[in-house]
Amino acid sequence: MNKKAIALGSILTLSMIVTACSGGNGNNASTPDLTQSSGGATQATEKPAEPEKPTEITIMLPLNISETPPDTIKKELEKLTNTKLTYQFFPADTYEEKLNASFATGSLPQVTYLKNQATFLQMKGAIRDGQFWEIGPYLAEFPNLNKLKPEILNNTKVDGKLYSLYIGRPLARQGIIYRKDWADNLGLGAPTTIDELYAMIEKFTNGDPDKNGQNDTLGLTDRNDLIYGAFKTLSAYFGTPNNWGEKDGGLQPEFAFDQYVATMDFMKKIRDNKLMNVDFAATSKTDQINLFTSGKAGVYIGSLQDVNSLNKDLVKNVPDAVIEVQNVVTGPNGENASWAIPGYNNVVLFPKGAIKDEEQLKKVLAFFDKMMTPEVANLMYWGIEGTHYNVQDGKAKASDNAELTEREVKGYKDSVIGEPETNGMLEGFHDLAVRVHAEQLIVESEKVAVHDPTAPLDSATFTEKGTQLQELIKDATYKYIYGDIDRAGYDKAIEDWKGRGGAQMIEEFSAAFKQ
Repeated sequence: MNKKAIALGSILTLSMIVTACSGGNGNNASTPDLTQSSGGATQATEKPAEPEKPTEITIMLPLNISETPPDTIKKELEKLTNTKLTYQFFPADTYEEKLNASFATGSLPQVTYLKNQATFLQMKGAIRDGQFWEIGPYLAEFPNLNKLKPEILNNTKVDGKLYSLYIGRPLARQGIIYRKDWADNLGLGAPTTIDELYAMIEKFTNGDPDKNGQNDTLGLTDRNDLIYGAFKTLSAYFGTPNNWGEKDGGLQPEFAFDQYVATMDFMKKIRDNKLMNVDFAATSKTDQINLFTSGKAGVYIGSLQDVNSLNKDLVKNVPDAVIEVQNVVTGPNGENASWAIPGYNNVVLFPKGAIKDEEQLKKVLAFFDKMMTPEVANLMYWGIEGTHYNVQDGKAKASDNAELTEREVKGYKDSVIGEPETNGMLEGFHDLAVRVHAEQLIVESEKVAVHDPTAPLDSATFTEKGTQLQELIKDATYKYIYGDIDRAGYDKAIEDWKGRGGAQMIEEFSAAFKQ
């Protein structure tokens, strides 16, 4: 054997390639590794592809729990999405301040969650100024992002263009939670009309529903929130439009309709007769809940999904208590209605200052596309199977260790894009009968949901002054219910609202509505 053949044999041995030598084609040490094809010719062996480098992404989002979550979920998320993630959590109570400060200093990260719909409206000016990426043209490239509901995406567009992804929520989940054991004691059924609801609230106050022989109960417990408290849900029963309504071919704000005034009169009657906590405008949600769970009050109007926590805390204080839910209540017009959110409670934006080019943007969107797979969505929303939840009857049943789940999962849960219909996430398993009923009512409520016609529309004046001017109407509404002003005083507040920019809002929204 010649020296070239010996050298080749050594190379092949070192390369751990078992092959037959093809004859006199000797090669030196610089020749690539060889293998024999089926046709007898030698070919260069392809080296294994280098693993794709993880995409580094920084994410800023509000934190709705007291402490920053550990990395338990984040580590699993990075494995599933091939990313290196940096989460910047900031307390929800002060998030708007941090958001505004970061925007002003140009330090927003690649992925920026807003706080709610209100902050999204406030950010529209910056969106129009070109501070954020328009992502609409790219969604077709991502099969999972392309599943997001068009009608909800439409509600987040700015001037007809899409800049955001949304965190989905049920359209209509508000209703009545009441003490069924009290109702049974008084011979009352579920209220199906406004008058029956008032009768329940009155008898829960004056009819000794707990049978203790004392006048120590309240019919209704409410809080300082005209939207997620009792007022807006009652207003829907009365037939009030949702934020804005069509009138004379244009749009008018909800508080300019007679049905809104009728709702104020209804609330005023309840308060005047001391059938509720009379200081409700100064009552926090925590105190509102305490009135119900302590056994003091019998009707709570808010999110039907609150039944789990309300029931859990109530039975600690009143072991024999039973609660039920209702949302099929007809108003004076004989119809049932439920006000609807635009299908999302928050959005995420992509600042141009942090994402320099289209290539980077697509890598970030690819992460969100993976987030909308069942495996990743379940991880972020429910946690780790066997630790934070188990699958029962094809649904996710939360672990009994609610404290662990809240600490490790809650911070990520609030950032999941889409909803079960679009991201394949498991629905929740509920063994509490009243929660099962609540979920049924939420689905049914979508059929009678009243939508805000301005959700996909824009008004420059509303963006600039809407939040500030809404405080004027909020104040007038409370004063009317408290009896501090009469109808003339309330009408004057509306005229004041119009003079400060409201009339311009009406004109702008109406023009957009007619297009």
